[in-house]
Amino acid sequence: MSSIPIASDRQSAVRLLACIDAGSTDVINQSWGTDVVATLRAQSRLQALDFWMRNPDYLANELLTEFEAGGDPASLVLAQKILDSREPDLRRVPMIRYRFGAFEPLDNALSILRAAEFIRIKRQGSPGKVQEHIYLLTLKGRYAMNELSEMAEEIAWYRDRACVVARIAGGAGGKALKDRQYLQAEYADTALKHIIAPITDRVRQRLEALLQGNAA
Repeated sequence: MSSIPIASDRQSAVRLLACIDAGSTDVINQSWGTDVVATLRAQSRLQALDFWMRNPDYLANELLTEFEAGGDPASLVLAQKILDSREPDLRRVPMIRYRFGAFEPLDNALSILRAAEFIRIKRQGSPGKVQEHIYLLTLKGRYAMNELSEMAEEIAWYRDRACVVARIAGGAGGKALKDRQYLQAEYADTALKHIIAPITDRVRQRLEALLQGNAA
C-alpha cells in the first residue's frame, strides 16, 4: 500500500478549489451572499471532475474522443502532451470504486477551503438526509486561485487542467459524468472498494493510431 500515491489534504484542497472554480456556474444575483461569485451543484459532479484531475490518462482519452467527434487538433495535441510528459505516472492519485463510482471523502480538504473562506457549502434536503451539496465559491476563493496560479507553476497546472476538465464535462450533472466514466471497461470492471485501474497503455495506442491516421 505504501507505493500508492496519496495527496496531502492541502494538495487536495488546491485541486478541489481549482475544480470548483473552473466547473462552477457564475451567479447572476446575490441570493447566495454578496461575496459568492459562482456555485457548483452536487458532490457527485465534484467527485467526477476530481477523478479526471487525478487520472490524466482518463482525461487524455476524453480529449481523443473529443478530437474524433469534432476534429479539433488542439484536443489531439493536448492529449499527446499529457501522455508525453508522463502525467499519468507523475500526477496520478488513485481513487477507489464504490457502488456509484469513484469516490473519496472530501471533508478534510474542503474544511481547509472553508476555514480560509474560499468556499461555503450549503446542504439541501431534510435533517439527516442530505439530497444535494451546493459549493459556493467566494470572491476571495476565486482571487486566491488566480493569484496563487500566477505565483506558483504547480498551482497554475491545477488551474489549467481544471479548465480542461470543466470543458470536457460541460454542464452535465454528476450521474451523467459518472455514467460516462463507466464506459471505460477498466473503470467498470474494477471490483468494489478497489483502486480503479489505469488505462495509460491503451490510450497511448489509441493516440498513436490517431496520429498515424492524421498523417496519412
